[in-house]
This record gives sequence, structure tokens and C-alpha cells, in this order.
Amino acid sequence: MRKPYSILLCVCLLLIMTACSSSNQSSADGRVTLEVALWDQNISEVVDKSIDLFEKEHPNVKVNVTYIPFGEYWAKLRTSAMGGSGPDIFWMNGPNFYQYASKGLIKDLQPFIEKDQLDTSVYTPALVELYTYEDDLYGMPYFLDSVGLFYNKKLFDEAGVPYPNETWTWADIEEAGMKLTDKNKKVFGYIARFDNQQGYYNLIHQAGGFIINEKKTKSGFSTPESKDALLFTKKLMDKGISPSAKTQIETKADQIFGSGKAAMVPAISVIAPTYKEMLGDDLGVAPLPKGKQKATIVHGLSWAMNGKTKHEELAWELMKKLSGEKAGKYMGESGFSIPAYQEAETIWIESIPSLDLKVFTDSLAFGVPYPVSENTQKWQDTEVKEFKNYFLGKTSIDEAAEKVQKEMDKILESEK
Repeated sequence: MRKPYSILLCVCLLLIMTACSSSNQSSADGRVTLEVALWDQNISEVVDKSIDLFEKEHPNVKVNVTYIPFGEYWAKLRTSAMGGSGPDIFWMNGPNFYQYASKGLIKDLQPFIEKDQLDTSVYTPALVELYTYEDDLYGMPYFLDSVGLFYNKKLFDEAGVPYPNETWTWADIEEAGMKLTDKNKKVFGYIARFDNQQGYYNLIHQAGGFIINEKKTKSGFSTPESKDALLFTKKLMDKGISPSAKTQIETKADQIFGSGKAAMVPAISVIAPTYKEMLGDDLGVAPLPKGKQKATIVHGLSWAMNGKTKHEELAWELMKKLSGEKAGKYMGESGFSIPAYQEAETIWIESIPSLDLKVFTDSLAFGVPYPVSENTQKWQDTEVKEFKNYFLGKTSIDEAAEKVQKEMDKILESEK
């Protein structure tokens, strides 16, 4: 029997998304309301500045912003979008993009871009590529992150090990990691993350492999290069240089590093302010060490327009404000994340003067877009499950990789 609170929850969700509906946003006096949805309230001040600019130019338009917790965001958004309602503009990420674009849940922005002769080359190329579907741009790039190697200067100094730099390779991680590991003090030399974006996705591309091919028809997880990356990660755990997968499940990598119990960790740029608060001037950052080549996964968010919005011209004008030059400046000044508007990167770099944040913007030159397809979440569910079992020692690399390859190829085949 369905419990009363389940019924109440369904009613509440319906009321929330009805409030965000784009189906009835004009008042009797002609005043229009645009609804915007996103999930991180830490960015509210930055978003509000752009909205203020828009409302000054459009005094008859009111913009309402709804912040929905990430754990609830996609379920609510999909339900409302499939029902022909929902916010006019909302945040879109890589894993969900293809599904929304292919089903017409978000608008093709290319006609608007061409009409206004908008120059999209001002945005980071990897992000433009990520939010392009069938050669058209469906998301206006907002901010992004790349992956770098954070390190604890104090632990390096105590061990007499030189700081990492742009010449480092996988071999340097292993060699320095051994010297920095202190079992008596329970300090690890390196955290070999077993998550994908901050961990093995980068290593697979560094090894010369791929997660998904350019045509999005085939997985690369069972290739020798991909296996090399996964084997290297597991080797660092087995040698005690890195905390095991079990330890990382019990205590998150950011907590281990931030508490001074690890000398190095690969992590996304957006975590820089948090690490700085944890470690102060002991924090340093360098480019990711290379394998056969340099590579870093680039992901970021874009603004998308509801495919059923009743006010597409006004929504487009608001999107331009939310993703334009001034929006990039506001993002850079906040220190929250790297602005997708490339000219504003320098502002973000200067947001933490004691840290060489230029490492992240320089790495965009060899950045690889986060891998996505129409059903990203489906194949990632299998990927995460099988590789977690591998890192926990429950299965072999060949068994895990072949299983992920087979399931992912099957899902990709169904997308054709």
C-alpha cells in the first residue's frame, strides 16, 4: 500500500513544477515572468547580477529563479519538460544533454545564434563541442572545469621530494608516491581515484585510448590502452601508495587530502577554493602527469532553453545575458569556476593569487570533452558498477572491461 507521505510528496512535486511552468507566464497587464532553474545556490549572487542587467533592459519582464537540489533536479525537470511545462531556461550538464536534445526537450539555439550573428568562438571549444547536437549548438556555455594535480607542499618538503611540474609522467607519480608514503603516519603519497571524471577517464586518454568514439557508436573500455589506465590505478592501490577503493568509499578522497593524509590528488578545478580553505599556503597545483600523451577531461555546464517555452525571444535575450561577456566576468570574480567565456579566464586565475590556477586554463589546450551519448547514464551505471568491483578485487580487469564494453556497445547500438 502506498504510504500517505508518498502521496503528499507527489502532490508537492506537482505543485513545485507547476509553479515553474512556462505555460501561463503573462499577467493581465502584459507583464511577463520567465522561470529559471538550477541546482547550486552558491552561484546565486553571480546569476542575479546577470538577471539584473536583463531586467533593467526589459522592465516588463520578471525573472524567477528556483534552486532545486541536484538529487531531485533531473527527475523534476524531466517530468515537467515531458509534460510540456517547466522552467523557460535551466542548467544542462553533459550526461543528460543528448537525451534532452534528441527528444526535443530543449531548443536548437543555432537559428537564434545565426540571426544575431553571435560569435561562439569566444567560448571554450571543448564546451561548445560538448553541447553540440547534429552540428547545432543546443546549450550556451556557462562555466567549466578541468582536472589538475593538487599537492601538499608541506608533505613534499618533509620528504625532500621536488614539487610536481609539467614534465611529470606516470612513472613520476609512482616514484614520488613511494617516497611520500608514510605508513607509520598513515599518509599516502597519492590518491588513485577510482571515479571516472577525476580519475581513470583522464588516464585512458593519456594512455592513447578513448571512452567513446567520435561517432558515438562504440566503446573503448576493452582496448589495451584503457586496461593500462585501469591497471595503473589499481597498482598504486595495491602498492599502498594510494588508499584502497574500500578506504575511499569509507572516507572521501577530498577529505583524505584536505586533512593532510595524502600528498597528491587529481581533482577538478572547482574544488580549488575548498582545498585552499583546508590547507592554506601548503596547497599547490600542477598539470596532470602524462602517459603516452597529455590529456585532461573537460566538463562544464550550459544554459538550455525549454523546447516548449512560450517566450522564446525573451528567453533567448536572457540566455545571452547569462552567458555573455559580463556574465563571464562575474563568474571569474567569484572564483567559483572557470568561465566558459574565454576572455574572462584571467579574472578567475587571479581569484586565488597564491595558487597557480593557470594550470587549469593552460590544460584546456589538450582538454578532452566529457564523454556523452543519448543514454550516458545507462552505460555509466554499468561502467561504475563493474569497475568498482574490479577496484575492490572482486573481478579481473579483463572480465570487468569486457562486460562494460559489451553493455555499452549494446546501448550505443540502440541509439542509432
